[in-house]
Amino acid sequence: MRRPLVTSAAILATVTGGALIYRSQSKDSFQMPLAAPRRDHAGRIQPPTFPKSRSRSEQLSDLRRNGSTTSSEEEYDLLIIGGGATGTGIALDAVTRGLKVALVERDDFSSGTSSKSTKLVHGGVRYLEKAVWNLDYSQLELVMEALHERKTFLNVAPHLAHSLPILLPLQHWWQAPYFFAGTFAYDMLAGSQGLERSYILGKTKTLSQFPLLRRDNIIGGIVYYDGQQNDARMNISLASTAALYGATMLNYVEVTGLEKDSNGKINGARMRDTLASSGEDARDFTVRAKGVINATGPYADAIENMDDPSRKPMVAPSSGAHIILPKSLCSTNMGMLKASSDGRVIFILPWEGQTLAGTTDSECSIERNPRAKTEEVDFILDEVSKLLSPESVLKRSDVLAAWSGIRPLIRDPNAKNTESLVRNHLITVSPSKLLTCAGGKWTTYRSMAEETVDEAIKTFKLTPKVVTLPDISGAGLPEMVTNGSCRTTKIPVVGAHGYSPSLPSQLMEVYPIDPEGARHLASNYGDRAWAILATSSRPTRLLSSSPIIEDEVRYAIRSEAACTVEDVISRRTRLSFIDVKGAMKALPRIVDIMADELDWSESRKEQEMNRTVQFMRSMGLTDEKAIESRQPVHSPAVPSRQGVPATAGVIEVDSEKLDGMLQ
Repeated sequence: MRRPLVTSAAILATVTGGALIYRSQSKDSFQMPLAAPRRDHAGRIQPPTFPKSRSRSEQLSDLRRNGSTTSSEEEYDLLIIGGGATGTGIALDAVTRGLKVALVERDDFSSGTSSKSTKLVHGGVRYLEKAVWNLDYSQLELVMEALHERKTFLNVAPHLAHSLPILLPLQHWWQAPYFFAGTFAYDMLAGSQGLERSYILGKTKTLSQFPLLRRDNIIGGIVYYDGQQNDARMNISLASTAALYGATMLNYVEVTGLEKDSNGKINGARMRDTLASSGEDARDFTVRAKGVINATGPYADAIENMDDPSRKPMVAPSSGAHIILPKSLCSTNMGMLKASSDGRVIFILPWEGQTLAGTTDSECSIERNPRAKTEEVDFILDEVSKLLSPESVLKRSDVLAAWSGIRPLIRDPNAKNTESLVRNHLITVSPSKLLTCAGGKWTTYRSMAEETVDEAIKTFKLTPKVVTLPDISGAGLPEMVTNGSCRTTKIPVVGAHGYSPSLPSQLMEVYPIDPEGARHLASNYGDRAWAILATSSRPTRLLSSSPIIEDEVRYAIRSEAACTVEDVISRRTRLSFIDVKGAMKALPRIVDIMADELDWSESRKEQEMNRTVQFMRSMGLTDEKAIESRQPVHSPAVPSRQGVPATAGVIEVDSEKLDGMLQ
């Protein structure tokens, strides 16, 4: 953002003059809560009771049974490959249009890029600048679409996404009109779907928000608003919502090939349950569908090659590294953005009680658990340190966790680097009728899904149906009748119906939970916090330093399709993303709880331990052999559901030695 934005604002004012009118109109927001908690005659809250989620085994049986039929009436309308934001968004859109839907994911929901974002719901101030200075209308359209989708995102998941002020620090007086013109245009482009207005912040208030900033070259700041989210939790919620509305949603089912009819048109896929160890359950099976959608993000080309091995690649993978730093670095209620030395931008954001900093943007190869490279981590540390006072300059030991996500950018043959590529999406249909949705960004997952389902209905000649969607609120709300058109702008995700800012205090009114724990549960699960707290008489923390409780592990297994320790420690809770040392300390306890819930053998427990430690390397942990060489000790026993003490854990983590294992 080093180029002046005054000219940008002038051009954009012409393009978006009508937005000034819409900004004065009322904004389209949901009332919170949609379902207030009931109280008895004495005024006591009656916790809601929620519909039971179908188990993985039940859904797998449905997939095998319905998918193998030769009847066109009973086969799936759509088979979606990929359980990230795009795939689960498509599934929710399609099932609420009355279509019969199945989704399969090779790993876990949100195990790839969708859990490793910058956690923003935004249009992109950087893309706006480029759109104007490069006279790139397609990029401007992307910004406008994302700004309008941003508000919908916050509406359908108010517990997982919220408005966040972001500071642009001013170091020279000429930057004030320069930045403010750009953020003003950014506000106007959002029109009636805008958040709060941008404003100017003086030096004193800027330093009160960020006391560790250098004081000698800060004159104030410009504050604008974007959205922030919990990406993996949102992804899991999309999958859970689609499942509750009737979609078959399965993780750990890998597509091994595409099926074609006698005319060479795709009519299904071969797949296997990757959690099955042997026997009939481990063999490939075939699922029939009228249409197959490829929504596999960075792996889109791999599915395309199953259709046609000669097809040219469309994905240009880009690595985006992030690090977690101590919470003292950032304001608890405001983020910051700065231009980096190479022209990119660095975000410094409060997230889950710590500070998130990133990101990088460089070409990379595709791998399942990419690691943040040393040079990427150092780059982020150096860029953030340039803003700080000398005594606050960051060291490698300040890094609590580090990870890298692979952005599936669309390949542009004229682009010289990935940073210059637009984050738009592409929907294609091959001659054999493989429908692929590739590219895009988290913010626009819903509109991408809508476009994809529209295309699927046309390509596969599907007939949306009028359906009555069941009440999933647990509060006895009226059932929703859909007419076959897209309704996802009005469909809250699981947990949203009973959420309001008052939910933490309501939880504390009923259960013996501390304020930090209540806020954590409300902001991660929404009204499903009631279901979590109902499973025990007294919540027990996994770590004294974290509000995450043991009952979240049980809920993840029973209601959110968690199958492995990695699922729980990284995507149902966000522990490995927040503090890898803390995650290692909690690991034995999590293994014990899951072993009791899932009846794991000792060998399975050992496998889970080793696999999770290996995964932790992609979260910033190194030299897992140092963990494996420790003397085994027992963790505290976890009461089993039958009242018999479960077998204890097998590893104790030495926190002092862990310090040397972080990058």
